[in-house]
Amino acid sequence: MRRIARGTATWLVRCGLLLAVTATAGCGALRYYAHVVHGQAQLLAAREPIERAIADTRLDATVRERLRGALAARRFASDRLGLPRNRSYASYVQLDRPYVTWSVFAAPEFSVEPLTHCFPFAGCVAYLGYFDHDHAERAAAALQAQGYDTAVRGVAAYSTLGWFADPIVSSMLRGGQDELDRVIFHELAHQKLYVPGDTAFNESYASFVAEQGLREWRVTNGRPTGTRDASHEDGFTRLVLDLRERLRVLYASSRDAAAKRAGKAAEIDAFRRRYVELRDREWNGGHGYDAWVAAPINNASLVPFGLYDRWVGAFAMLYAQGGGWDAFHARVRELARLDHDRRERRLAALEDAGAAHSR
Repeated sequence: MRRIARGTATWLVRCGLLLAVTATAGCGALRYYAHVVHGQAQLLAAREPIERAIADTRLDATVRERLRGALAARRFASDRLGLPRNRSYASYVQLDRPYVTWSVFAAPEFSVEPLTHCFPFAGCVAYLGYFDHDHAERAAAALQAQGYDTAVRGVAAYSTLGWFADPIVSSMLRGGQDELDRVIFHELAHQKLYVPGDTAFNESYASFVAEQGLREWRVTNGRPTGTRDASHEDGFTRLVLDLRERLRVLYASSRDAAAKRAGKAAEIDAFRRRYVELRDREWNGGHGYDAWVAAPINNASLVPFGLYDRWVGAFAMLYAQGGGWDAFHARVRELARLDHDRRERRLAALEDAGAAHSR
């Protein structure tokens, strides 16, 4: 459940610092930016160097050990993976809440396409991020009152894309050491390269860097590569994407609103039945996704799926071309300079080549 639990990794708090650029924005936008600035300032003020946290015997011993390992992984990221050498993830913040931020997703009642929000320099994204859960819930309620499906998801980690020295926050320690190291590599990849408005490209690139980087980090430490068994996650994602496609077809039909509403409920019920069959037939009764499936499902809750791994196979092919990490990052930068349509065609060709090679 890693991607569902983590939510959207790159939360664009830097947009909130552009108040001067958005002087013509409405009051609602300015209130949002003010919330972002306040939350980011609080987070930065709470940082302490990891070395000091490790030395603090009042801190849980497991947390201190995780942070010690994170420092080593952070050095490896710059020394071996070609990721930024800066002060990000060299400090720690113990949060008083379960997540560092909450993302609010929205989509029309009869569309699987998300409501997007556009910011200066950062481009358009399919969510709004909040440092406070109540703020996020109020924003979701306001969108719901306008007729949108909404979903609120907790975010364990995020990046300001190098604008600030991002800390390790306590919510990043929810998993094991591998998960913490993976998230550090992922977020640093966002600082290395980010294409405004192309979430699938950004997240797939960062996800590949994180997975490949973690494999190499484990080898460096003399540990088995420990390839993550993603079969359940991949299977569940395919199941959700299948639901999204079924709904897309339904919404494009000539049925009236009442019929579409009934069809939507029927498709979601059928999805739940397919999930139970898949879980019990292929996952030996694994219940990792039961809570998500039991919770309310709507168009907005489907938005995050597929964003993190859509082009991972394409980036794997780029890496397989050789030359090490510097050559890989250079090839990715070349892709980033293309316009969106040419970039997607190139990624699709790489994906197809990778699939053919694996066969």
